[in-house]
Amino acid sequence: MTRSPVFHQPRLLIVGCGDVGMRVLPLVRGRCRVFALTSQPQRCAELRAAGAIPIVADLDRPDTLARLRGLADWVLHLAPPQPDGAADRRTRHLVAALGKVERMAYVSTTGVYGDCGGELVHESRPVAPRNARAQRRVDAERVLRAWALVNGTRLSILRAPGIYAADRLPLKRLELGTPALRPEDDVYTNHIHADDLARIAWVALLRGRPGRVVNAVDDTRMKMADYFDAVADAFHMARPPRLARAELQQVVTPMLLSYMSESRRLDNARLKRELRMRLRYPDVTAALAGFAANSALDRAAPRSGTIADQKGH
Repeated sequence: MTRSPVFHQPRLLIVGCGDVGMRVLPLVRGRCRVFALTSQPQRCAELRAAGAIPIVADLDRPDTLARLRGLADWVLHLAPPQPDGAADRRTRHLVAALGKVERMAYVSTTGVYGDCGGELVHESRPVAPRNARAQRRVDAERVLRAWALVNGTRLSILRAPGIYAADRLPLKRLELGTPALRPEDDVYTNHIHADDLARIAWVALLRGRPGRVVNAVDDTRMKMADYFDAVADAFHMARPPRLARAELQQVVTPMLLSYMSESRRLDNARLKRELRMRLRYPDVTAALAGFAANSALDRAAPRSGTIADQKGH
């Protein structure tokens, strides 16, 4: 007997089930039958414990992806491109393997906009990638749009900025004293908490309009060095030294310098209006204060000598 659609749980495939993907799993537990693609067999037990059925395959090896065809109704694509080239070969391999899918949400990057000189950026702004990383993301977006059109897939593209969380802060950078730009040379940067991004990705699968791009960013409008200062202040660390751009480019890596060469302020009205998102962490400064308070409580809490008690802490 055919099951009633009322009781049908969509089959969801999470591609790239790293930190954000693991934060998605509690949100979809009981709502979907979840599969998680991993290239690391040693992660299978972790994924099973979190409620996902692991699929061992590698986006860099298309011959391993045959099991994906017809596997899922919905796909959450979180995998980054490979680290070289102008095309995202991983996304190309993925869509070639998937076949028809009802819905997909893809987490891209705000880096596709390039340097906007600090201007307010809406989703309608043309992409202008300035480095190979962003070019690969633009390629992935274009490939996915074409594939979705052919297959009738409802595709949502989420452009995410720097992702942070209590365990994803630039504390090591502050410890090393890596310099930041002086105010007159500094750039606007954008943020989203990893938990909020996980919620946005899930809601995009549920409510996203076909072919729609959404800036997945919070309400913070802050320059990069001010963000480092805010982290330092919250955790009672030394603020980073400030240098002119000409001096700074002599002491930081080319990759870090590229992040410090693009300035934009992302508009998130579409996120709130169309996806009806209410962010749990709309402001970085308030979130940092909470992280620091929790960290202080953790340090002050008495520690038990038993392994069981330590795991439950």
